[in-house]
Amino acid sequence: MAGYQAVIELRKLEERIDKLGFRMGFPKTRWGEEFGDQVALMPKDDCLPIYSRDAELYIGTLEGMRDWLTGFEKAREYDRMLMGKSVETKRDRKEQDYRNQQLMRTIKEGKLPKEMIGGSPNGV
Repeated sequence: MAGYQAVIELRKLEERIDKLGFRMGFPKTRWGEEFGDQVALMPKDDCLPIYSRDAELYIGTLEGMRDWLTGFEKAREYDRMLMGKSVETKRDRKEQDYRNQQLMRTIKEGKLPKEMIGGSPNGV
């Protein structure tokens, strides 16, 4: 059984994951089962629109995930150092453009998102 310190560490890790636009889940591809418990990182709802919602960007242990997230944060930090604050604005604009393209494609195809079928978008 895990101690309270482990619970606090896990909550901090979940906050860090959420801040970066990911969600943690159970991996669909279990290639490393013999090495212990595995977790997966996937894009959160509307964050990181370039990736598919079910894309598993990381599969591994919690310790490995910490290292992977540090690399992800350092890459973004390097971009900011190299290109200045404008890189975040450009990234946000490109992501919104991609969301708009997806929306237009959905409208043209006439397909409604799953949450729209049988009710309002907020599920009421």
